[in-house]
Amino acid sequence: MTNNNTEIKYGEREITEGNLITFPNPRIGRKYNINITLPEFTCKCPFSGYPDFATIYVTYVPDEKVVELKAIKLYINSYRDRYISHEESANQILDDIVAACDPLEITVKADFTPRGNVHTVVEVKHQK
Repeated sequence: MTNNNTEIKYGEREITEGNLITFPNPRIGRKYNINITLPEFTCKCPFSGYPDFATIYVTYVPDEKVVELKAIKLYINSYRDRYISHEESANQILDDIVAACDPLEITVKADFTPRGNVHTVVEVKHQK
């Protein structure tokens, strides 16, 4: 077996192809929270190019659809080489999850690791 460093690895391919896949809510009509913690979020500062690291917290009340967990993991990993601000990343994650599963309500909280003595937390919400 040869190791060709230019070939796309299967994980990179899954991340690139990753979409927010959903499945039917098994308890439509019952209000319940789904809490997802994604502790390995990374992106790049659009101004400096330095890496930014965050824990993303997603809390939502599903309506008819629920987001599949492996899909959201791959989706979040797609940000790692993206130049995007803290504010825009939180808002884009919220918009994409709303577009995928149209929850009754959702909060996305992006808690960024301090860099240069600055700690940023961005929290965005949506409600039907």
